[in-house]
Amino acid sequence: MALISSADQQKLRESFGEMTRPVRLVFVTQTLGCETCLQTRQILDELPPLSDKIAIEEVNLILDGDKAKAYGIDRAPAVAITYQDDSQWTDSRIRFLGTPAGYEFISLVQAVLLAGGRTSQLSEDSQKRLAAVDRPLTMQVFTTPT
Repeated sequence: MALISSADQQKLRESFGEMTRPVRLVFVTQTLGCETCLQTRQILDELPPLSDKIAIEEVNLILDGDKAKAYGIDRAPAVAITYQDDSQWTDSRIRFLGTPAGYEFISLVQAVLLAGGRTSQLSEDSQKRLAAVDRPLTMQVFTTPT
């Protein structure tokens, strides 16, 4: 049974239609000791049928530890978002730790759209402020399911 309603699937198809480049969701998982990995996989599996520009790559945290570390991920479940620019895959540096369900699902969709090349929804003022940042920054957003 689908987690996303058919009406929402249609809206997502339309939104994903605005993407100009392929996106790969690198899903970091592990077989044992991960209570929410299966739920995360179920959520992610609903996205590729909605756009031929979305793919999932599964990385096992234990068996492919070096690859997970290359994305700066040390726990599961996690999702790293990459996109294809010309013929090269680029790391967007957007990460989701834990299951992207509820409100986090909306954030996941927005991140996929952004990595997929959809025009930014930020105001012109916000874009100017971001362009003025002159040093590397790390921004972390924490949410709770309550």
